[in-house]
Amino acid sequence: MTPFQIICLIVAYFGVLVLISFFTNKSGNNDEFFKANRQSPWYLVAFGMIGASLSGVTFISIPGTVEFDQFSYFQVVLGYTLGYAVISLVLLPLYYRLNLTSIYTYLGTRFGNHAYKTGAWFFILSRLVGASFRLFLVANVLQLLVFDQLNVPFYLTVSVTVFLIWLYTFKSGIKTIVWTDSLQTLFMLLALGVSIYYISEDLGISTKNMFQYLGNHKHFQVFFTENISSPNYFWKQFISGAFIAIVMTGLDQDMMQKNLTCKNLKDAQKNIFWFTLTLTVVNFLFLSLGLLLIDYAELHNIVAKKDELFPSIAASGNMGFAVAVFFVLGLIAAAYSSADSALTSLTTSFSIDILSIETKVKKSKQVVYRKLIHVCISLVFIGVMLLFRYVIEDESVIIKLFEFAGYTYGPILAMFCIGMFTKLQPRDYLIPLIAILAPILTYLISWWINSSFGFEFGFFVLILNALICSFGLVLISLNQHQGARA
Repeated sequence: MTPFQIICLIVAYFGVLVLISFFTNKSGNNDEFFKANRQSPWYLVAFGMIGASLSGVTFISIPGTVEFDQFSYFQVVLGYTLGYAVISLVLLPLYYRLNLTSIYTYLGTRFGNHAYKTGAWFFILSRLVGASFRLFLVANVLQLLVFDQLNVPFYLTVSVTVFLIWLYTFKSGIKTIVWTDSLQTLFMLLALGVSIYYISEDLGISTKNMFQYLGNHKHFQVFFTENISSPNYFWKQFISGAFIAIVMTGLDQDMMQKNLTCKNLKDAQKNIFWFTLTLTVVNFLFLSLGLLLIDYAELHNIVAKKDELFPSIAASGNMGFAVAVFFVLGLIAAAYSSADSALTSLTTSFSIDILSIETKVKKSKQVVYRKLIHVCISLVFIGVMLLFRYVIEDESVIIKLFEFAGYTYGPILAMFCIGMFTKLQPRDYLIPLIAILAPILTYLISWWINSSFGFEFGFFVLILNALICSFGLVLISLNQHQGARA
């Protein structure tokens, strides 16, 4: 595709999103922005959550992992199913019973204001770095493919991108996101389906013998049970997958805000069930695509590995114009479905959890405050991406920063577990200190064990983090009066 064609595609894409925003906008009040008036159809939420779960990084990376890790990632996906069951049966009933807008309000009810602010700030930090990093990677790809050739500077690329996201989210927020996420999920799945179809046709694989082809392939191995020290060891990945689902969906304001827009608990639980089923199938298809891409690259002498595999083949032109179009659409959709919901959830969390506009600001001024916060969060997004590009520059440092941001979910998991399953009452003013120390100790312990014994925690580091934080919360509960569970 030429740069002009890609720009036309991007303009048309955002034009559709803005049009959806126009039709979904009603009053533009905070109840609509934060909770969509709790009128979202559960099936739309379920479908749209797939796009929010599969970021631009995942869209490119999952197929690229197959050559070196086979289908080991599917062990994590199987663990997700257990985690989503916990969300449906344990967390959602709690959120609906307390009628929460921000899920971190629970921490304030259970422990106190310091715990409440800690949970909110940890989410904001993690989501801000994570969403900025994902959008930054896709912006870099578009910069290389299109805007460098047109002499458009990177700062202008990201500024216009974030402005367009702000444009279709600023009025009705999550109400618009529920609909736009569904459209973006559709584009991603079309990109996946079209790519599998054209590559399998080129390799001479029919629909009937696809599963036989996959099953006989040298890279098709799902379960790894031999080496417990390996990061691909089954139980390590399965259990980690369950906890990742719990914390990065069930304890994440971004993902839960969509679920809390459903009419009632029963609809929200149906949403989680069908979302789990569909996401499992979609992840398996992405891994299958990775296997097909490996064979396609070997057949056509395309030298590309890991994250470069899918983009290189799609951009080569060998598979035709349709694949290139859907790849660009899928990549944009994967990146922006994550970024727009992050922008909305960060606005929600900062408005409610940090500034408490629902209780500290006059009702007549609450919408004005929320709109101002929405603009400020958008500017921070731009600033973080420019920081990655022009100040940090070193890609390995940026990746480390992104990985460390994920450590913030361990303390959130620990606080919710102690709150829901014990009667302990930690000293509220000490909770921020424990929450900060736990990720640092986790990083140091995992680094020491890996360097000394060759044992890699992999995704299991989340559980270690939560255990350390839980231990700290127990210590600061000693000699305190027991508190009632919420």
